[in-house]
Amino acid sequence: MESTEKVVKHLEMTQGVINRLGSNSFLLKGWSMTIIVSAVVLMARYDIQHPCLILSLIIPILGFWILDGYFLWQERLFRKIYDEVRCQSDTDFKMDAMKHKNKPKCSWVSSIFSVTLFIFYLVEVVLIVFVFSIL
Repeated sequence: MESTEKVVKHLEMTQGVINRLGSNSFLLKGWSMTIIVSAVVLMARYDIQHPCLILSLIIPILGFWILDGYFLWQERLFRKIYDEVRCQSDTDFKMDAMKHKNKPKCSWVSSIFSVTLFIFYLVEVVLIVFVFSIL
């Protein structure tokens, strides 16, 4: 296999990983929203107003948020690998994502508190609090 073909193949493999991580993130957001909306609808329909329910809904939101942050973190690391590989003339097909973890915006915490995740999950928390305040 020619070195240029190897680089292209490596880029395709890396892009496949990035696509899967993005897909996982999208599915997490869908499941999170589905669970929260269905719980709110059931609480409103059956007039359930127990204070522990707000906590039992916020905990899964935080879990989805942290897991979604993990997928975004991994996606950012693999984007760094992609950028590194595209500048090479030959490749050894290594995908050591952890060597990029000290670069800007490449930490799990920065991914959890990224603007998009913060707004999405904050809206869910506000929705839960709002519903409990009007019930």
